[in-house]
Amino acid sequence: MLRRVKLWVAMAWLLCASAWCGAAEPGQFPAPLESYQDAQLSLGARLRQRAAAEPLNLVATILFGLAILHTFLAPKIMHLAHRWRDEHRERSRQRATTPGRHQDAVEDVSFKAEIAHFFGEVEAVFGIWVIPLLIAFLIFKDWRTVEQYMNNAVHFTEPLFVVVIMSIAATRPILVAAEKAMRFLARLGGGTPAASWFSILTVGPLLGSVITEPAAMTISALLLARSFYELRPPVAFTYATLGLLFVNVSIGGTLTHFAAPPVLMVAGKWGWNMPHMFANFGWKAAAAIVASNTLYYLWFRKDFRRLLPNQPPETLEERWEERKAPVPVWITSVHFLFLAWTVFTAHATPLFMGGFLFFLAFTSATEHHQNPIILRPALLVGFFLAGLVVHGGLQAWWLGPVLASLNETALFFGATVLTAFNDNAAITYLASLVPSLNDAMKYAVMAGAVTGGGLTVIANAPNPAGQAILVKYFPDGVSPLWLFLGAFIPTVIATLFFLVFR
Repeated sequence: MLRRVKLWVAMAWLLCASAWCGAAEPGQFPAPLESYQDAQLSLGARLRQRAAAEPLNLVATILFGLAILHTFLAPKIMHLAHRWRDEHRERSRQRATTPGRHQDAVEDVSFKAEIAHFFGEVEAVFGIWVIPLLIAFLIFKDWRTVEQYMNNAVHFTEPLFVVVIMSIAATRPILVAAEKAMRFLARLGGGTPAASWFSILTVGPLLGSVITEPAAMTISALLLARSFYELRPPVAFTYATLGLLFVNVSIGGTLTHFAAPPVLMVAGKWGWNMPHMFANFGWKAAAAIVASNTLYYLWFRKDFRRLLPNQPPETLEERWEERKAPVPVWITSVHFLFLAWTVFTAHATPLFMGGFLFFLAFTSATEHHQNPIILRPALLVGFFLAGLVVHGGLQAWWLGPVLASLNETALFFGATVLTAFNDNAAITYLASLVPSLNDAMKYAVMAGAVTGGGLTVIANAPNPAGQAILVKYFPDGVSPLWLFLGAFIPTVIATLFFLVFR
């Protein structure tokens, strides 16, 4: 057995060495779309020719499709992991009574349960599928092409930005300030759980046009966790709220031209400024958010009356993280300055990462007013987006021609559907590469991309952040089907506003 292992290791080393030395210059992959010179061919013929000219195109898309399928299977894998974990714990408890076991011994864990748990984490899916993608690179290309693609063709600024903005937005001073604003609006509605729910789902997503969508998602999800999900609503209501949150955040960032990733991708190239965004998208998004919230409020009004805390308020007050001690105004102001700096330098990774290091130092110096910074959700979301960026950068060979072949209405619905299977920022970015789009088609792409941003977890960059915060309220993980159903009606309402008033 050991000899076989050594043999396989040696063969793998020789393969990597040959891949490294096989080419003097790294090949450019993916190839520029104009290099195919197939503009006169039909859509089907263009795709067939591109797949034949570069087989790695097709392989990369197949792997991307398998990764998407994996995201839909993740809840079932997570359920299996939990079952194996519980079975292993039961066996461990039985062994704990056997003679000879030290009383301070660390409890052992089930390796297969932990591996299954990792494969069941939606945020880890695209990173996992980068491994077979790299193997495909080595088979069809060489290692230097891998380096060329990862260093030059793929940019990880957005994943890193999301990690930083999530970490800052989730700090106690920011949350206390946002919670005060939400509670003020909720008091105008009577201070009930329904009023809190409505204010968070209305104001929170619209704040995404100012403090960026990832920050708005983080704050809204954390506030919903405290004021809604902690009250243990029915399952249908939990998914309806999650779907509503995702759709609202996706369209709520369109009041400005600098806060939503899909808008950032094209605003400079298409010459869109703040007045243009508000006149063409912003007011429609705000109206759609209010309409969707109102409809869901009326639909679930009976469930609001049944929401009761699952533990006495005295117990809740005992938790240090939820203490009511005020935060000095100057500390809150400094936090917002760091948030503003991160937004201002969103395209300059060294600047906002350097600012984040100073921010960590500041939170350490004011630790008595802070809660511990939990980086795990932000890092998971960053890992998710990094994997998505790696895979998404290889899909232009088919996405570009598909978008260019559609008329305005078909382009809207095509962008909405494609967004469900790819980040909406990737859709608008690829659309910006198509030179033949007129103003009406550009509007259709943007409106469709943000409208479909709540249908799946991968449809909008901030969605994984919301899921990472709220997933603990879904025992078997977030079901893609139930999320789709929860987001479907708000998506239809947004569609009506963007199409009727275009």
